[in-house]
Amino acid sequence: MNLLLLYHLPNWLFGSIVVGGFVVFSLAGQVVISRFLPRWFGDKDYNDIVGQYLSASGVFFGITLGLISVATWENFGSVDAAVTNEASNIGVLYRSVDNYPEPLHGVLTGHLRAYTRHEIDVTWPKQREGIAPDREADAILKRFHRSLAGFEPKTEGQKSLHSEALRQFSNMVESRRQRLVSVTTALPQVVWIVVVGGSILNLSLMWLLVVEKKGLHLMLTTILAALLGLLVFLLAVMDHPLRGEYSVGPDSFELVYDQLMKK
Repeated sequence: MNLLLLYHLPNWLFGSIVVGGFVVFSLAGQVVISRFLPRWFGDKDYNDIVGQYLSASGVFFGITLGLISVATWENFGSVDAAVTNEASNIGVLYRSVDNYPEPLHGVLTGHLRAYTRHEIDVTWPKQREGIAPDREADAILKRFHRSLAGFEPKTEGQKSLHSEALRQFSNMVESRRQRLVSVTTALPQVVWIVVVGGSILNLSLMWLLVVEKKGLHLMLTTILAALLGLLVFLLAVMDHPLRGEYSVGPDSFELVYDQLMKK
């Protein structure tokens, strides 16, 4: 099963599957292991030893998981900032070409409106499915660049305006390239091996505890499994900043379109 298909699900269902998987695994393991503990280690109470190991592993794994979470959140924030910067570049470029003479003015502003609307309506839904880049958007930008580069300024004011417009176009293209690269970037596989493997090892220590009240033991194991499942779910939804329901949206693009381009 392709785990990336989980990003097509609503967050509540995605989270329920991850947390539920951890809980079912931990409870099943506890039921199975509890039958063999007396045979392996006898009836001696060794909870103190297990508790010490559980505390130590919890601290080490908690620090590791915290560092990974911070790095993932920072990456999510950087992608959000890059998208906002790209929308800002589009807005500045639109204001620049809005001062061009006709008929070039109408051509350039029309291309930018079409591009911005296309990114909002077409590209973003595709990004949330992990699809990038978009050939239609590339074609719109090529037409815009062809029209912009073909302009011959006649006055000093037009030369300055044209130079600034070309610079802003380059900035916008660079920002767009960074966004498209972010669609497919994710944590390395080895990091996920550490996260999942560390979670399993911590849960396995819960199986070694000997508790007279089985219901209490099951409840404690369930709580720990649910907590680890929630943390893994948090990492998963932030791992792909432009995929899934919880992702960087086109809000900044819509703001630029509504404020500058909408007629």
